[in-house]
Amino acid sequence: MRPTNVNEIVVFMAVAEAASFVRGGRSMGITGSAASKAVARLEARLGARLLHRNSRSVSLTDEGQRLFEGGLRMLDAIAEAEAGIAGQDGTPRGLLRLTVPDAFGRGTILPLVSRYLATWPDVRVDVTFTDQTSDIVEEGFDLAIRIGADTAPSGLVSRVLAEYPVWLCAAPSYLDAQGEPVDVAALGRHDCIMFRSRMQTQDWSAETGDGDMQKLPARGRLRMNSAHAIRDAALTGLGIALLPSFLVEEDVAADRLRRVLPGLGLGSVRIVALYPSRRMLEPRVRRFIDFLGAELGRRR
Repeated sequence: MRPTNVNEIVVFMAVAEAASFVRGGRSMGITGSAASKAVARLEARLGARLLHRNSRSVSLTDEGQRLFEGGLRMLDAIAEAEAGIAGQDGTPRGLLRLTVPDAFGRGTILPLVSRYLATWPDVRVDVTFTDQTSDIVEEGFDLAIRIGADTAPSGLVSRVLAEYPVWLCAAPSYLDAQGEPVDVAALGRHDCIMFRSRMQTQDWSAETGDGDMQKLPARGRLRMNSAHAIRDAALTGLGIALLPSFLVEEDVAADRLRRVLPGLGLGSVRIVALYPSRRMLEPRVRRFIDFLGAELGRRR
């Protein structure tokens, strides 16, 4: 069997994934200098440059990309071999670090975390509630739950846990005072509570008969960067809101909010789990992802 240093390959993958010797080394529990030396030894042994280096970051060469992809297959094979010995359904234990959106995390994920902890007493969970996008690898998270993420960033794997429809809704007091829109054109005469993120305001759109999406004539004087705040504003009668069903379905059932133009197809939002691609999924992570998928899928 040809000897090799698997640890150097894993360090190289961590550096490539983090685009930094310092951050990649930190994720492996070593210094940036030690990570740089490990990659240099690997390059010398292979006789090929694996990383482009500059003062701020590193990136993969063509040879490095091929080795990185092969390394992923290697780690998958190791994980499969370990699962065959230890049992694929190993007992979850240890610390599970999560980052979740604030409102969705508190309202939906936290009750599920409570049930998960009750089922697996050897697991501890550290949850960060934030609407800011975290660097999962650099900050040491096992898992991130995101809303509306269509593609996974480089170095991450995504799994769609659930998909929820989007609704237009408003408080009865607002609709009684302003009248209920009877068609799409009427939306232009109403106060719409708009979502804004980093100075960009979200467009409202609806499905056409041929499956395309058309922009709705939505305008409003109130803009917010929090879906939960938009819900609160709609409840006080400040206008019409466009929100995912999971955030307002209880309000609609209790008639605190009413759906507007319910026949419109307004698309949907995805709930996605993101986790590092090179990391072998420990039982605590794998079981939690499966648990979320089953529970959220049941609520769609």
